[in-house]
Amino acid sequence: MKKIEAIIRKSKFSDVKNALHDVGVNFFTYWDVTGQGHEKEGHVYRGVTYSTCDIQRRFLSLVVNDDYEKATIDAIIASAGSGEVGDGKIFVSDIKESYRIRTGEKGGDTLK
Repeated sequence: MKKIEAIIRKSKFSDVKNALHDVGVNFFTYWDVTGQGHEKEGHVYRGVTYSTCDIQRRFLSLVVNDDYEKATIDAIIASAGSGEVGDGKIFVSDIKESYRIRTGEKGGDTLK
């Protein structure tokens, strides 16, 4: 099993959610976060410079069976990308075990 964490633009969340559902990933957790980016200069809108250092993002956390790892990552990249700086990051780590609280069963079937 793999834990996939993604930090994406809030404006892309709906696209990412639909892409994940399309590849069969129907359960994940998400929350709004604020991050610090590498971009140091602000954006100018109607003559006013706005700081882009503190960036509003959405953080997604998913645990998938190994056979869903590539499809999940590909779906996030395809749907969250805009080609601009600040599209986000994906982190993947191994999960040793999972348990279903209601029944006490363990293993990859708990993710279904």
